[in-house]
Amino acid sequence: MLVGNNEIIGINPKFLKAVEFARNVAVTKSPLLIVGEAGTGKRTLCNYIHQNSARKEKPFLVVDCSKKAKEVENEILGYRDEEGHFHKGVLERANSGMVVFANIESLEENFQKKLYTILSELSDYDLDIRAIATTTKNLSKYVGSGRFYRALFSFFSGTQITMPALRDRKEDLRTITEYYARKFSNDLGITVTSITEEALDKIGSIYWAQNYSEFSIVIENTVKNCTNGVIDKTAIENGERKSDSRLSDDEEDTLKLMSLKEAEKLLIKKALIHTSENRTQAAKILGVSIRTLRNKINEYRNDGSQYFVNLR
Repeated sequence: MLVGNNEIIGINPKFLKAVEFARNVAVTKSPLLIVGEAGTGKRTLCNYIHQNSARKEKPFLVVDCSKKAKEVENEILGYRDEEGHFHKGVLERANSGMVVFANIESLEENFQKKLYTILSELSDYDLDIRAIATTTKNLSKYVGSGRFYRALFSFFSGTQITMPALRDRKEDLRTITEYYARKFSNDLGITVTSITEEALDKIGSIYWAQNYSEFSIVIENTVKNCTNGVIDKTAIENGERKSDSRLSDDEEDTLKLMSLKEAEKLLIKKALIHTSENRTQAAKILGVSIRTLRNKINEYRNDGSQYFVNLR
């Protein structure tokens, strides 16, 4: 999703439906849950909702619930430092505005209950906040498996928006590519005069597991590699190659010490995380059959690997 001065870029029906619904609920105060894979523009949509609401001049604060549990709790509720000074949490700092609880599925289980109680009683604290949660997970399954507090899920899920993955928006890829090409050519001082049809076909064939996060990096590297101002298939391939598998030094060292079986397990885990645990999509990324993937998951689960044991 791209929003610039409240301009929406895209004509995909599912995308437009999500945006239209967001515009309609922007005028309300009801809690909201936004669901979608990593990088599909959930936080950007939250900002769009804020900008189209009566609260747009008020604070807009985001809490990443995937941080360490104590850090998240302090950020939400406030904390007292070593010198005894109290630092207000986002619930107080965003009064009259909006708070986004990003990656809400990562909240520590006991704090989920505490947060629900507080959000349900905000008026008792003289706080007026529009609360929005975002997640890459199927929270109803988390509730069913006891990994997420049912009441907190119900609090947010009464109104829900689902963001489509970038790979499912084929009709929008040309416009989005042109947008990013313009943006990075201006940022980098590189002239881009055209994008070939072969390049656009190549872009359409990429899976885009991380959606906009991955897309923007690939196009930035593509602009750096284009020749004579033309983005062709080779430039896209070079941009993809430079963007793909950019492991940190620590990750490289870890991989060097891994057995083939351990590396296989890590790749499968990463594919599942990238696809929000969608096994069909993960199998496609890995180039294996869904049956092979299912057998591997069962193998790792039987071995007691924590991620796979908890996988639903």
